[in-house]
Amino acid sequence: MSIKTFKGGIHPHYKKELTNAKPVVLVEAGPLVVIPLQQHIGKICSPLVKKGDYVKVGQRIGDADAFVSAPVHSSVSGKVLEIEPMPYYNGAKVNSVIIENDFQNIMDESVVPAGNYEDMSPDEIVNTIHRAGIVGMGGAGFPMHIKINPPKNKCIKYVILNGAECEPYLSTDHRTMLEHVDEMLFGINVLLHITKAKRAFIAVEDNKPDVIELLLKKNLPYNIEVVPLETKYPQGSEKQIIKSVTGIEVPHGALPADVGVIVNNVDTCVSLYNIFIKGIPCIRKRVTVSGGAVKNPGVYDAPLGVSFKELFEAAGGFTSKPAKIIMGGPMMGSAQISLDAGVIKTTSGILAFTAKEARKYTESPCLRCGKCVDVCPMHLMPTLIEQAERRNDLSAMEKLCAKDCIECGSCSYICPSHRYLVERVKLAKNKVQTLSANRK
Repeated sequence: MSIKTFKGGIHPHYKKELTNAKPVVLVEAGPLVVIPLQQHIGKICSPLVKKGDYVKVGQRIGDADAFVSAPVHSSVSGKVLEIEPMPYYNGAKVNSVIIENDFQNIMDESVVPAGNYEDMSPDEIVNTIHRAGIVGMGGAGFPMHIKINPPKNKCIKYVILNGAECEPYLSTDHRTMLEHVDEMLFGINVLLHITKAKRAFIAVEDNKPDVIELLLKKNLPYNIEVVPLETKYPQGSEKQIIKSVTGIEVPHGALPADVGVIVNNVDTCVSLYNIFIKGIPCIRKRVTVSGGAVKNPGVYDAPLGVSFKELFEAAGGFTSKPAKIIMGGPMMGSAQISLDAGVIKTTSGILAFTAKEARKYTESPCLRCGKCVDVCPMHLMPTLIEQAERRNDLSAMEKLCAKDCIECGSCSYICPSHRYLVERVKLAKNKVQTLSANRK
């Protein structure tokens, strides 16, 4: 079985041995849960409850009438104390429903199995997934009901299940594939059914041989294929995994559906099982809690709205004061200023680093070595984009396709001069996007 990959990328220290062999640990909510009404790309939800209301597990507590949005549900039963802006992972504050947990876990009447998807019309399946609030749970948060229902002129040929999990430290998808493989396969069959795709590929990096072995033992049908990928970052990025698995390159400015492909995360597929078989909407998330400052690194299954502080406490607390805390992976995650922010649908990990792990470097002049160009998975020229941004040359930034950057950080990682390349390219990308928006 050949190992597939893409051109470019890097091989950082993956540090997955801290968590990848440990079973998932179940975490229950504490006295309060704070559930943000923004857990997806798109319009923030409006609250459907008010202060003083009693809510149940799985009850819809927020929704929006916008096309790009997804409802939010309560992960506990109890009383709504407040609806107000609360700390969010990106440093801002987001309108959130604060619930006093009564620890009764009373299920809402709406929590019933959705039924046999094979007996449902495409619209019924799409609406079921929408009502469940399922979004891309690998980090992007794109509403799933939109992804699986592309315009009629887009013919989906292939479904890719993204089990690469290329970010260092993270083992969330790894453990999910090992412990929930049948639920995951159920979700793939739902995707094949609704999209009418010819084939599905389960793409797994070769640093997860136990997952690959387990899948091969499942005697999968002819239209579901296991594809081992080279362990390389950012193998799990959408356009890169499409190229690695199918050989198809998504053109500049195009979406995966434009080339007949949709990509879904492992956890997202398991969520399909939960709604169709159990009737449970998206109310929990498996999260990798790791880093050198964590006493008991592992993968923890927590209700949405549990704070990062509670997650670290579930992992035994800290062995030393963290120098840096990141939500997500170390390459593309968001640095945290507070542990009061909490778990949302896109929380793949929460990492606490020691001073050694989080050490800073001092920039020195560019050596013009070209390493950043060699590793860029989007075939850009990061050093030239950085220079254009520093002199605020919008025309050059646009011509250098700064807008195509996926912000993976490979350029900064490989740079021997420790240039802040990805930060500068992000600024350039934002400037070009603003310029494009102003032209419309």
